[in-house]
Amino acid sequence: MFFTDETTAATPIHLVFEDGFEPWLGAQPEAVRNWAAANAFKGERNKVLLIPDANGRAQSVLVGLGRRGRDEVTCWSSAGLADRLPDGRYYIATELPAAAAQQAAFGWLYGQYRFERYRKPSPPRKLELRLPPGANAAELEHLRAATSLARDLINTPANDMTPESLASAAIDVARRHGCRHRQIIGDALIAERFPAIHAVGRASAVAPRLVDLEWGDASHPKVTLVGKGVCFDTGGLDVKPPASMLLMKKDMGGAAVTLALAQAIMDAKLPVRLRVIIPAVENAIAGNAFRPSDVLATRKGLSVEVGNTDAEGRLILCDALALADEDKPELLIDFATLTGAARVALGPELPALFSTDDALAQAIVKSGQAEADPLWQLPMWAPYEDELSSKVADLNNVSASGFSGAIFGALFLRRFVTEARAWLHFDLYAWNSKDRPGRPIGAEPQCVRAVYAYLKARYSR
Repeated sequence: MFFTDETTAATPIHLVFEDGFEPWLGAQPEAVRNWAAANAFKGERNKVLLIPDANGRAQSVLVGLGRRGRDEVTCWSSAGLADRLPDGRYYIATELPAAAAQQAAFGWLYGQYRFERYRKPSPPRKLELRLPPGANAAELEHLRAATSLARDLINTPANDMTPESLASAAIDVARRHGCRHRQIIGDALIAERFPAIHAVGRASAVAPRLVDLEWGDASHPKVTLVGKGVCFDTGGLDVKPPASMLLMKKDMGGAAVTLALAQAIMDAKLPVRLRVIIPAVENAIAGNAFRPSDVLATRKGLSVEVGNTDAEGRLILCDALALADEDKPELLIDFATLTGAARVALGPELPALFSTDDALAQAIVKSGQAEADPLWQLPMWAPYEDELSSKVADLNNVSASGFSGAIFGALFLRRFVTEARAWLHFDLYAWNSKDRPGRPIGAEPQCVRAVYAYLKARYSR
């Protein structure tokens, strides 16, 4: 997908801003000016124009970036090019800072992803880009592989992405990187003190399980990742309406993002002691399904009254977080497609971030801005915590209130994190709900690049 030989013939790609396009165009040959005018191209965001030579072949490409200051060079500037350019070799003729060059090169890779497991594969493309000056080829490959892994997992339907399949994918990552790993399956979850995971997943034909991976030097800082792995969510006995169930194959998006981030960390050999914990279940309906008003035990020792079986993600996460917390990590991070309320508040493109450390959260937000992988911090509003109270248990898994559902989810999980030095909780969507250049409807590994960039900056000094 990249080549480095500067003597190889290639077609130039010009990245142009809308508000600087006329001066740029004025310095071009008359044929270019006429062709741009004939096609009404003005440098608008996501617009692409191929300039033909005398034989009708592309002699150059113009890519619109929109207005300067609002639309800078990001990975999304180039992600749509694979679908719009003919086969051939190209290079970015616009001089870019190293960070922008890395963004543009990653977008080139990201836009060539295809999920074709269930259809006849598209003919292979012969589309290459000269590696832009300042771009890091190894880093680009790490991120391409990691994000492709997450997209493949999320896009796979639940008949093939079962709890067993998700666990196998995690173990494959572990084996490739020499991780120590274990898997706890079915009734063994009760024996090893993961009763909430077992309760949520026991009604499925495929047994619930927990995968636990460890990698790195024991003397390095402990970073632990936890990912929600609900491979399909019917809602349980509080069954979802059909329209709400259509995308529930993606309810293991948190686990997929966790595995992608872990793979990127290990590929880059960051000096951390990494642990990855994934509870993998299906929230199914059967005679042995857990019920509303059941009281569940948890690994932390807290009892939880089930106010709604469709709030199952926090129940499997509470056991997984309790396990992670026992190790007293320097940084504990969980990823989950947890609440519809976060989507109501922020929409599908902006994951919600909660943390016990505001400075840390803002550093992650800043990293997301730099990586075009945006996040938004929501408050861990302690005065709401009493609304999770129960008359028969230590707490309820939902609030009776119809408000602030994302905050209640975060407050519930916080009860199970007491030893970690810092904790981050990401409530994400993991899905593109509309077609955009380079981002088709389907899986979107939100947060991976933002968190990876932060961890790399923090631990590579």
